[in-house]
Amino acid sequence: MNVRPFPAVRPTSAQAAAVAAVPYDVVDTAEARALAAGNPVSFLHVSRPEIDMPDGTDCSSPAAYAQARKALDALRASGTLVQEAEPRFYAYRQVMGGHAQTGLVATFDTQDYLAGILKQHEKTRKDKEDDRTRHIETLSAHTGPAFLTYKDDAEIDALVAAACADDAPLYDFTAPDGIRHTVWTIPAASNDALVSAFARIPVAYIADGHHRSAAASRYARERGFAGESRWFLAVAFPASQLKILPYNRLVADLNGLDADALLAKAREVFTVTDAADGTPAAGRHARMFLAGKWYDLAWDVPAGTDVVSSLDVSVLQDRFLAPVLGIDDPRTSPRISFMGGVRGTDELKGRVEDGRAAVAFSMFPVTVGEMMDIADAGAVMPPKSTWFEPKLRSGLFVHVVD
Repeated sequence: MNVRPFPAVRPTSAQAAAVAAVPYDVVDTAEARALAAGNPVSFLHVSRPEIDMPDGTDCSSPAAYAQARKALDALRASGTLVQEAEPRFYAYRQVMGGHAQTGLVATFDTQDYLAGILKQHEKTRKDKEDDRTRHIETLSAHTGPAFLTYKDDAEIDALVAAACADDAPLYDFTAPDGIRHTVWTIPAASNDALVSAFARIPVAYIADGHHRSAAASRYARERGFAGESRWFLAVAFPASQLKILPYNRLVADLNGLDADALLAKAREVFTVTDAADGTPAAGRHARMFLAGKWYDLAWDVPAGTDVVSSLDVSVLQDRFLAPVLGIDDPRTSPRISFMGGVRGTDELKGRVEDGRAAVAFSMFPVTVGEMMDIADAGAVMPPKSTWFEPKLRSGLFVHVVD
C-alpha cells in the first residue's frame, strides 16, 4: 500500500479549534448553519456552503461549489489556513469518553483504490460521487479526509507512538461535543520508515468516506494521475482501536397496518419479548419501539448462511422491513431514515412519540471483523450498516491537488 507525506494547508494552532468542523455528511443545512453561527472561520462555510446562501439553494449547484471555493480562498487569504513548506505526516488522536484512537494523516494512492488494495464494503451512489468530484474540481483540493483502517502493525504503532510522545502537539482541543482532538507533526526523519512500513501492508479498508475515495479516484483518472491528483487525503487507524456504533432505523408509517397488527407480524418472524430499554444486549437481537413500548426481537441464523445475510441489519431488512413494512430498497425509499447510534435510543423513542416516525429499530453494532470479512469477500454491506465514532474533523488538513 502506498502512502506519502503531503504539504498540508492547515489552520494555525491558535485557530484549529474554531476551524474544525464535523463532516459535511453528518449534518443537514439547518444543523450546519446553527453550528457555524457566529464563527466566520468554521470549515462548515467550505463544506456546507449553502449556509451562506439564500434558503433553498441547491447544495449541488455550480453556485454552491463556487461559494465553497470563495470560503476556502478567504480562509487562506486571511492567514487562518497556512501552507506547510514541506510534505509531512501527522498523528491524529481522538478521545471520546474512555475510548481513544490514533491514526496516521497522509495521502493515499488512488491507484491502490482502483486496484482493490483499498477495499470497500459499501456501494456508492453516482449522484454523491458526482457531488464530491465537482467539489474537488472547483476547489482544487480534498477538503475532508477519508477514514481508513488496517490490521495492526507493530512497527507503524511504534513510529506513530513516538511522535505522540512529543510534549508539544500541533493541535490539542476539545470540541463542543466533548471529543478531544490532538495532532502531532511526525518528524521528517520518520517519513521513509513510515512509507516502507505501509508498503508491507497488503490491504486497507475504507471505514468511512466511500464517496470521497471514489470521487478522488475519478478525479485522478480524469487527469491521468498526474502530480498531486493521484493522491487523496485520509487518516488510517489500526483496526483494534476502532469503535463502531449501531446504525438505527426509523420507518415513517406502518404500511397500512395498525400497531397490534404489526406486532403480530413481528411475532411470526421473531421471538418477541417486552424490553425495559432500547439497547440490544447482543447480536441477533434488535429492539423495536412501537406504540409507546420497547420490544426485543430475537432470531437464529441457519448454519452456512453467508456473512452478509447473517448481519443483523440484513436479517431485519430481509425478514421484516421489506416483506412487512414494504421497504424494498432502503437506499432509495423515502419512508425509511437512519440514525447513528451516537444519538442514543432516547432520540429514536422521541421521534416516534412526536410523530416523525411510526416505528423505530435499535440495532446491535457490526464488528470491525465482520466489516473486513465482507470487504475481503468482495461483497457489500447493506446501506447504513456501520457508524464509526468519533468522526474525523474537517478543516484540520486540506490537500491541494492542482
